[in-house]
Amino acid sequence: MADTFEGKYTTDFFHQFINIVQAEYPAFDSHKFMNLIHDDDWEMKKFKQRIRHISTSLRTTLPTSYCEALSILIKIAPTCKGVEYLFLPDFVEVYGLDDWQASIHGLEVLTEFSSAEFAVRPFILKDPQKMMDQMLKWANHANPHIRRLASEGCRPRLPWASALGIYKLDPSPILPILNLLKQDPSVYVQKSVANNLNDIAKDHPELVKRLAREWHGESSITDWIIKHGCRGLLRKGDAEVLFLFGFDNSPDVTIQELALGKVRLAIGQTLDFAFTIQTTSTAPQKLRIEYAIDFVKANGATSRKLFKITERTFEKESHRYTRNHHFKDLTTRKHYPGQHKLAVIINGKELATTEFCVER
Repeated sequence: MADTFEGKYTTDFFHQFINIVQAEYPAFDSHKFMNLIHDDDWEMKKFKQRIRHISTSLRTTLPTSYCEALSILIKIAPTCKGVEYLFLPDFVEVYGLDDWQASIHGLEVLTEFSSAEFAVRPFILKDPQKMMDQMLKWANHANPHIRRLASEGCRPRLPWASALGIYKLDPSPILPILNLLKQDPSVYVQKSVANNLNDIAKDHPELVKRLAREWHGESSITDWIIKHGCRGLLRKGDAEVLFLFGFDNSPDVTIQELALGKVRLAIGQTLDFAFTIQTTSTAPQKLRIEYAIDFVKANGATSRKLFKITERTFEKESHRYTRNHHFKDLTTRKHYPGQHKLAVIINGKELATTEFCVER
């Protein structure tokens, strides 16, 4: 369990954390805290459940005054770096909604060390205009962690977080923030802006395509952001987006000798496959090469997932690609037995397919 997120919360971790807190707040009751943490349900809790459980346990063992308790967390924050300390901004999320000034300052400090992207969302839902005005200010902040919070916190479909339905319906309040950050020098911020655009594109593809056309060519940074932000549209083979980034919608190319290493494999094994791309055009062609697998789901239906292999400009040539795909169960994907399909995709077009069987 040590290699999982929830496995980070070992007894040694808590003893170390207790020492950090007691250095700032000597009255911290370590025995009470540990008893609260290791209740009857602790072993059953997932990562985010453990985060919330730790923050509620802190509320019982820190000073009763929210501002006093938050002050302690702010002071220890520089020593508490990493995803395992997400319970610090979670404390603000749970207990700070009624103290705007103290909580906003707390989120600004804590986000640099453990990220407040989840914690800001209840503040958005409580007062969208006020919070988005604040995030617009954060977008101009000197600290890249705080600028990233401005974008990441308002993503309509942030993973591990409840969706922001108001911005799934109307993402226009997000756009001034993204516009400010579209040439941000921090790669950390650039990735967040792109991910926000990708979220928006799932509900408003035409809006994102319009932004992509308007922003394209402003700078190499902006071009990277919009391309990464349009990755979902590229995977869907959207003709406008493909054309914007220089991919021919009808590439002069064929797929030959698509072959599998085996046609039957067990869950946990690896599928080896290979294919040859043959181009015949005398003009250079920019090709985006992907493979797709139609995975069998628990109900027997299939769901397609695309995996990028490469994109580059091809002259008149042939090229052999050899790849493998692991069918090991992950926290993000569980495999089921049944007939699967593998497809080779070029510039959004399915050009060759073959089938294989996955067994238990």
